[in-house]
Amino acid sequence: MLFLQSLKISWVLSSMESLFEQTDKIRQQGRRWRKTRNIIVLVLFFGLIVWLGIQYYYPFSKGVITGKLSFLAPIGLIYKTYEGKLIQPDNQSSEDGEIASNEFKFSVAKKRIAVQLAQSGGKTVELHYTEYFRALPWRGYSRYVVDEIVFMTENKEIKEVEIIADRTNVKKSDLIIKK
Repeated sequence: MLFLQSLKISWVLSSMESLFEQTDKIRQQGRRWRKTRNIIVLVLFFGLIVWLGIQYYYPFSKGVITGKLSFLAPIGLIYKTYEGKLIQPDNQSSEDGEIASNEFKFSVAKKRIAVQLAQSGGKTVELHYTEYFRALPWRGYSRYVVDEIVFMTENKEIKEVEIIADRTNVKKSDLIIKK
């Protein structure tokens, strides 16, 4: 009888050791899974941060645009940004004698530039802009942000002569500008 009890005890002890080994293996597998899961979450998080940074802070394009300033005003409840419209004359029209126009909506990055633009209403201006993928509230409502005034003129006849010369295939030097 004593022998049977010792066999039972040894069997229970061996099965308990195997249970401890199995639970230890399960714990190690769980640790590996948590480590893998944490690495995946960190990679996704940093990927999201990089994607958002590119969408909102990386310039998509830069360029210069020319036209007549039509509108410029401070807009916004929390962030007051200067928003404006520039009218560009289009040389291609649908009917003879009609000149179509395009509107270019933009935001102004600096108050100093906005003040200069506000004083130049109706003038022909050449603006340097940066285009972003998305707009930010404190940068403006438009994806196009004007950061520099390249050129500003009051001479309206120069642009009219260029449009007439382009439409009639006449050299610009052959046209006489009358004042």
